[in-house]
Amino acid sequence: MNSLALAEQRWGGERQNGEGGRRRLFDELYRRYEGDLRRYAYWLSGDRHVAEDLLQEALLRAWKSLHRLQEPKAAKGWLMTILRRENARRFERIRPLLADVPMEQLSARDSGYDTSTEAFTLRRALEQLPQEYREPLLKQVIEGYSQKEIAAQIGLTAAGVGTRLFRARQKLRRALTA
Repeated sequence: MNSLALAEQRWGGERQNGEGGRRRLFDELYRRYEGDLRRYAYWLSGDRHVAEDLLQEALLRAWKSLHRLQEPKAAKGWLMTILRRENARRFERIRPLLADVPMEQLSARDSGYDTSTEAFTLRRALEQLPQEYREPLLKQVIEGYSQKEIAAQIGLTAAGVGTRLFRARQKLRRALTA
């Protein structure tokens, strides 16, 4: 039995056992999903430092609202949603700074985003994919969901998701080699 299954088994009792049970559950969720959350934060932000900040803010928010998590099996989606919303909050907090800066001083390199041609080409190719192919591909590659989990989220069979993933990669390969 894996550690998340054990956490699920103890879920009811630990929810009632106060802070100790809460901490153990949160530690287990962190151990299990930290890598997926980190990749998703980087994908959302495009910057390693911003991704770290996003991850910390999202984990703090998750800790504070852990009592709202009703089902441990939904934890990954719950954490990803918190992270995505935290990223949206980041843009709500930004106030435009009006300044006269000469154009030659503006540089994409200063933005913290990956400015390599390959990254730009890949992002553009992903944006060109039809939504029906892009969504499952990003859920698998960036968010770390399995075909079965993706199928449950978007209302398809696992085989249907597999077909869409295959076609998405095929289209991406063609776009990148053209």
